[in-house]
Amino acid sequence: MRTTSDTIASLGLAIGGAFGLAGTFVASASLRETLWTIDGVALVVAAALLTMKYQRLGNDCVAAGFLTFLAGESLLLAGNAAGLQASVPSYVGGISLWAAALILVSVPNTFALWMRITGLIAAVLFLVSVGMVLWGAPLLPTSAPLPAAGYPFLVLTFIGWIWTLLKPDR
Repeated sequence: MRTTSDTIASLGLAIGGAFGLAGTFVASASLRETLWTIDGVALVVAAALLTMKYQRLGNDCVAAGFLTFLAGESLLLAGNAAGLQASVPSYVGGISLWAAALILVSVPNTFALWMRITGLIAAVLFLVSVGMVLWGAPLLPTSAPLPAAGYPFLVLTFIGWIWTLLKPDR
């Protein structure tokens, strides 16, 4: 049965995915920061609701994954207004937590296999990005191929989670 919380979480994931990707590709710093702030707030709300949902269902690992995602997104949100270069420390912390969250959500067989695979691919790409920054690579949140290559896999995972929340019960 779909609840109001499922609908709100789905909207949060959709807004977060769309605005997050859009922010990655805009040239204007103020527009990017605005898009990423909207993205961050939407994802924090979605992750909070998903934490509660999966905790109530007794799926502690998945609930912990969404709670960890919330913590990571909060770090990203906190560094957002500082600009790309100054946000790198909170960005690295945030995507580290994203990776841990994606692993926690993707390892149990709660979601369809394709969603779990896209989540794990995103996690690996984010962890490689974190390692590169920690070892001295001058990566920004918008750098390509990494970390930018992880974002489409993250958004595909969001689409899967949205589908799971909104699909009719069988």
